Amino acid sequence: MGNLLAGKVAIVTGAGRGLGRAHALALAAEGARVVVNDLGGAVTGEGGDLSPAQTVVEEIRAAGGEAAANGGDVTSTADGRALAEQALDTFGRLDILVNNAGNIRNQLFVKMSEEEWDSVIAVHLRALYTVAKPAAEVFVKQRSGRIVNTASEAGLGGYAAANYAAAKEGIVGFSRTLALELGPFGVTCNAIRPRAGTRMAGAVDMQKALDLARQGKLPLPDFMFEIEGMTEGSDSFAPELVSPLVVFLCTEAAGHVNGRDFIVGGGEISLVSLPEKARTVFTRERWAQQDLQELLPRTLVRGLRNPAAPQ
Repeated sequence: MGNLLAGKVAIVTGAGRGLGRAHALALAAEGARVVVNDLGGAVTGEGGDLSPAQTVVEEIRAAGGEAAANGGDVTSTADGRALAEQALDTFGRLDILVNNAGNIRNQLFVKMSEEEWDSVIAVHLRALYTVAKPAAEVFVKQRSGRIVNTASEAGLGGYAAANYAAAKEGIVGFSRTLALELGPFGVTCNAIRPRAGTRMAGAVDMQKALDLARQGKLPLPDFMFEIEGMTEGSDSFAPELVSPLVVFLCTEAAGHVNGRDFIVGGGEISLVSLPEKARTVFTRERWAQQDLQELLPRTLVRGLRNPAAPQ
């Protein structure tokens, strides 16, 4: 057992399996006491079972750490507040929140049902409010705290996952904004885009998408080819390879790291640059459409191409 987080108390959501389990074990290995939250449902979000969370708690205790299980639904405001209260009641404080719970409902957007959209948005985005708000209230009052949110490279553009991409990139915007609000109180908020072979990765037919891309039938971002081997159970993309960064972001050494997002996994950690203006044109008056038709093709949008245009 290490001591980088000795005396700290952490909440990890979605911690019964995969990435969340790895994060909970890694935090505990550095001395943090951990509330292990997991609804225990399927990757699509249905069902519930406390045993995955309880199993992780038993693993932490067997290694000499302290932990408690929580089977709350992160989409519930009441359950989110109860999660923070459990940390305070059980361990006397709260210092770290890792928002990791997620689900996936991959579907082409034109075929996507309202329920498929709402379910993914709720687990990934609504949960930021229900869980992070009561935690943030504690952090502001004590003038310290760490929040790590789980985003995804899917937010940079994927396949048959408009709901997931929207939610995940929303997490990045949330993280940057919360960082500005909470930074003056000694609280940091960062996002990670993990590369990990988990159940959720196994639920995506990535190989089919890559095969279509190689045939010129589907435009995909270049990064997709870097994670071709990110299948469930992959050793090179093991969830445990992501957790060290999560631990670092929760330590004193990362006190100046705020409002950032990182690609992490497979031995890589990359800091993602903040968005910036690529090109700019100006006018002293209101733009006339005729001016835009003549100016923009040879200036602002020069060289851009439609990645999905027929070849």
